[in-house]
Order: sequence, then C-alpha cells, then structure tokens
Amino acid sequence: MPRDAAPAADLPVRVPLVREPWGILRSLEVARRNLLELIPEVALRQPIVSGRTGVRWHMVMDPESNRRILKDRVEDYPKSEVTKNILKPAIGESLFIAEGAHWHWQRRAAAPVFSARNIRNLGPIMSAAADRAAARLEAAAGRAANLLDEMVTATFEVISDVTLSGGEGFDRAAVHRAIDNYIAQTAKVSLLDILGAPAWVPRPLRLVSSAAMREMKRTADAAIDRRRGRGHAGVPDLLDLLLEGEDPKTGRRMTTEELRDNLLTFIVAGHETTALTLAWSLYLLAFDPAQQARARAEAQRVLRGRTATAADVGHLPFIRQVIDEALRLYPPAAMVSRTARVADTLCGREVRPGDTVMLPFYALHRSYLLWDDPHAFRPDRFADRAAIDRFAYLPFGDGPRVCIGASFAIQEAVIILATLVSRFRFSRIPGKDPRPVLILTLRPEGGVWLGIERAGPADAACAA
Repeated sequence: MPRDAAPAADLPVRVPLVREPWGILRSLEVARRNLLELIPEVALRQPIVSGRTGVRWHMVMDPESNRRILKDRVEDYPKSEVTKNILKPAIGESLFIAEGAHWHWQRRAAAPVFSARNIRNLGPIMSAAADRAAARLEAAAGRAANLLDEMVTATFEVISDVTLSGGEGFDRAAVHRAIDNYIAQTAKVSLLDILGAPAWVPRPLRLVSSAAMREMKRTADAAIDRRRGRGHAGVPDLLDLLLEGEDPKTGRRMTTEELRDNLLTFIVAGHETTALTLAWSLYLLAFDPAQQARARAEAQRVLRGRTATAADVGHLPFIRQVIDEALRLYPPAAMVSRTARVADTLCGREVRPGDTVMLPFYALHRSYLLWDDPHAFRPDRFADRAAIDRFAYLPFGDGPRVCIGASFAIQEAVIILATLVSRFRFSRIPGKDPRPVLILTLRPEGGVWLGIERAGPADAACAA
C-alpha cells in the first residue's frame, strides 16, 4: 500500500502518510485535499527528509535543528512566501507575517497586552462563555451534537468580548465570516506554489473575495477610530490595550491600519486554534473513557458544581495534561514553512539559499525517535513537563516568534474543558470519527460528533 494502513482500532484517528515518491501533479492533488498527506511516513523515523517538487525542500523533525531555525538563527529563516501570499490580503503586515524591524517593534508594543495580569483579568469572560456552552450542552443532553461547532461558538464569544467589548456598531460575526471564507477559498496550495513561482505571479483563487475583504477592513478602521476618539471605561479590552501600547524603545504607536491588521489576526487565530484544541480534547476523552473519568474526577473535586475560573487553572493539572496531549497529537498549526535566506547545514544536510524548510509539527510530535508509542493518547506524558525537550513539542512554536497568545489560549481551554467535563459525559458515535485535515489549521473534517449525557458525582467516584 502506498500509505500507512488505517489507524488501529485502539488508537485515535491519524493521517495516512506517504510511502512512495509522488510527482508534481499528484502532490498538488493531495495538497489541496490535505497538506499533511504530503508527509513521508519515514519522517516519523528520521530527523530530516529532503526532496524536490519544483523547489528544493527539507522537512525537519530534529529538536536541535528546530532550535536553530526558530531561535538561534531566526533571521536566516523568515516565513515562506507561500504563507505570506495566503494571509497578507486578509491580515496585512501584522505580527503573524511581518519580518525584521517591522515585526520587532510591533511585538514590543503588543507584548504587555498579553501579560499574566491582563490574561487573568480576562478570566471572567472565559468563564461566562464556558457557562453558556454548558447551558447549550444541557439542552442537547441525551443526544449527539457537533462539539466542534459548539467550541467555535464558545471561543468566538470569548475573542469577540475581549477584542471589541463595546461593540462599536461593528458586526463581529461578519468579520469572522469574511476572513473565514477568504481562508477557505485561498489557503489551498496552488500549483504555482509547488513550482516555486515568484510572489508577484497572481494565484487566481487569491483574487476572490477582495471586495468583501476591503469592505470589512473599512468597517474595522471606522470602529477603531471611534474607540480612539472616546477611550474606554472599566476593564480595558484588547483594542483598548493595543491603542495604549507603544514600543518601549521608540515610543511609536500603531496606526489604524496596523491596529486593524493585528486585531483581525487575534480575532481569527485567537478563537479557531483554541476551538480546535477543545474539540480534539473532547474527542480524545470520548475515545478513552478511563481518562475522561479521571479528568471528570479532578474537575468535580476542584469546581464542586460551579464554573471554572482563572484562579482554578493551576489546580487542574490533569485537565491541562489532556490539553497538552491533544496539542501534541493534533497541533492546530500542524506544519509551518520557512525560506532559507543563507546557506546552512541541518542534520548534516546541505541547505541552500531559497530552499523551503518545513517544520511538520504533526510529524515531530509523533516521531518514534522522540516519543514512546507516539500515536497513543497518554496525558501522563506531560506530568513532568520539564522532562520534555521544548523543541520536540511545539504547538505554539518557540523562540522570539512564539505565539504571543499561548497563555491566553491555555487558560481559556482549561476553563472551558474543566467546566464541561465536570458536568457531562461524552461518548463516540459509531462511524462518525473525525478525519484530521490540514488546510491552514488542523481541522476535524466532518466535525466532532459525540453523544452527550449529564454526569453526576458518581461518575467521578468511578475514577477513584
């Protein structure tokens, strides 16, 4: 068989990987369906795999090389042009895309926004969203529901309230739809990308929806200008904090355009990735009822029937381990790519200027060289996080460009997951297991359909 056999019955769903060389057209066909299916199966057993499909490329699954690319020589490995071409029309030169000095000053200005104090202050918004999610699941108890949709709803409520709490006459759901539709239409790999065509060559699909994007940006700019004019009252939201932020070195503040691009980045990235983490976590707990019972026992012991808060996060270590393991098995940013700017050597392999260097975190997190029984769901791997090489586990990246919202995402995920697991029992639906598919993020194709039942204290006792 050209790819891995179907996942064993006792393992969670996984992606079939390549076992034979493919040409450009076959690679394009597969990439447009699921980018992860381009990963060679041998990548799970080697530190680096190289090849040529139009352009020279290298897939790196080696912690020391990851450290070199993401931290020690980050300036020599800028984000790939493919990534920039896909996202720039939607989020401009925001933190996610910007390079060099333009990235550095934005990062310095935005860093205080995501301080531990500010994140804790946003806890009540996360708790309120968890409570509303629990109410929706209560209404669905006794039947099946798509937990992916439920988690997207919950996390979008959070990001909406923490970015634009005042509303500003701004249709936040419309903003989300505009960007989501843009990504759905444009994030798939083009043949021109595989052939290494320069960025100025138009990709036809990436010209779609430009009018809708322009209108959405005009609306966002107007909302930002209104907020700048009137200021805020009470606990500042993300827009308030960005408006107040400045580069500590130069005193420079973001323009309306820079504010808008970063705000839109946080709206999209700040809810979808957490929603995916929660949906995969719930799937894994449904897959392993014993681990689910253990998670429920901890949540019920800490929460005693109430909704989780930011103050509870440090007292829910096993819930955090479940989330960490879900991020290992199904990292939302399952593959990132860089373009080598200078000649280098990685794992003894020559890297030339212009080569594409891919970091397939999906393969890194399942490497037989780094993890015991890598496809299995084992939250106890993270009981001692200090024992894990930080560059072998990269759900949020690392180095200077580590995800600025990582602590925000973890706090939100723990609050919502603990609240739901303490009140409900989740079960798999035969024939409805999700399929991991990477377009821009690693999504469960078909949703995460689970049975929902109310869970009483007796369920927790069973885990003792």
